[in-house]
Amino acid sequence: MIIFPLRRLFRTTPDSLVWKQRENPDASLSWFPWINLVWSVWLFVTPFYANDFYDQWLWPTLASYAVFLVLFQRFHYGSHRLPIVLAIAALGFILLPWNPGSQSYIIYACAFFPFCMRPRNMMLSIVALLAVFALAWHAMGIPMIYMISAAIAGPVVGLFNIGMRQKMRADAQLRLSHEEVRRLAALAERERIGRDLHDLLGHTLSLVALKSDLASRLIERDPVAARKEMDDVSGVARDALAQVRRAVSGIRAAGLAAELASARLLLESDGVRFSYALDEVPLSPEHETVLALAVREAVTNIQRHARAEGASVSLHNSGKEVSLRIEDDGRGGDIVPGNGLCGMRERIESLGGRLRVDAKPGHGTRVEVTLPLLAIGAPSLTNAPA
Repeated sequence: MIIFPLRRLFRTTPDSLVWKQRENPDASLSWFPWINLVWSVWLFVTPFYANDFYDQWLWPTLASYAVFLVLFQRFHYGSHRLPIVLAIAALGFILLPWNPGSQSYIIYACAFFPFCMRPRNMMLSIVALLAVFALAWHAMGIPMIYMISAAIAGPVVGLFNIGMRQKMRADAQLRLSHEEVRRLAALAERERIGRDLHDLLGHTLSLVALKSDLASRLIERDPVAARKEMDDVSGVARDALAQVRRAVSGIRAAGLAAELASARLLLESDGVRFSYALDEVPLSPEHETVLALAVREAVTNIQRHARAEGASVSLHNSGKEVSLRIEDDGRGGDIVPGNGLCGMRERIESLGGRLRVDAKPGHGTRVEVTLPLLAIGAPSLTNAPA
C-alpha cells in the first residue's frame, strides 16, 4: 500500500530535469539533484547562532523541511516547475518567524528559477524575491547582517544554473545534430542501394520477362527454340544473382569506412582531432560488421567520457590476424563495463577474436580488437577516404 504511492512519486515525466539528465551522456550528473540537499543543513545550523531571537524553531523547521523534500523531489521529477519554486520561496517566508535559516529556502528558489524561465526574467525574479524577503526580514527586527548569505548566494547560484541550463541545451542540440547526420547518411545509403539495384536488375528482369514470354509462345510451334530461350533466361538469372551478390558484398564492405566517416564528424564537431590509417585487409561481412560496431562504440565513449583532444584509429594486417586499435589522449581511468562494452566483447569472441582495453589515469584509453583472418574470399577493404 505504501510502495505504490512512492513509485508514483518518483515517476518521471518526459520534460522533467531527471529525464533530461538521463539523456545526458555525462554520468557525473546522475546524482546532481540530491547532492544539492547538502546545503539545506543550514536550516538546522543557523538557529544556534541566533538563539536570542528563536527558541521554538525545531518543530516548525522539521515540518517545513518535510514539505520541502516533497517539493524538491517534484521539481526534479515533475513538469510544472514554476509553481513548485514559488511554493519553496513561500516556505522561506512562513518559517522566518521561527528560524532565520529559512533564507535557505529563498536560496533554493533562486537556484531553481533558471530552469523555469528565461534568463532576463530569472534575474528580475531573483532581485524581486530577495527584496521582498529583505523587507520581511527587516520587519521581524532581525539584524540585516544575517541576510548577507542569501543576498550573495542567491544571484551566484542563479547565474551558475543559467550556464548549466545552456550547457544542457547545447548538448541536446549536438545530440540531435549527430542523429540527423546519421539519419541523412542512412537515407543517402538507401538511395544509393536503390539506384544500384535498379541499374543491376532493371535491364536483367526486363530481358527475363521478354525471353520467358517468347519461350511460352514458341513452346508448341518450335520446342527447340523455346528451350534455347529458357536456357538464355537461366543464364541471365544466374548472372543477375552473381551481380547482386557482388553488390551486397560491396555494401557490407562499406560499413567500416562509413563508421570512420561518421566518427570523424562526431569527434571533430566536438573539438576532438581525429585521424585513421587502414591496411589493405580481406574481410568477411561478419568481420566487417564487428569491426565497424567496435569503432562506433569506442568513438561514442570517447565523445561522451574521455575529455580528449585527439583520437586515432588504425587497422593492421599481420597476415594471420587483423588488429583494430582505437586510441585517445583523454583522462583514462577505470573502465566500468556496460552493455556496449560487454556486447562488443561477445561479438568479438564469437568470431574467435580478443578485446583488450587499457585505460591508465591521465594517459588516455586504448581499445584493441584482434580477429583471426580465415580463408574468407571477400573483397579487400582498401584505405577509406580521409
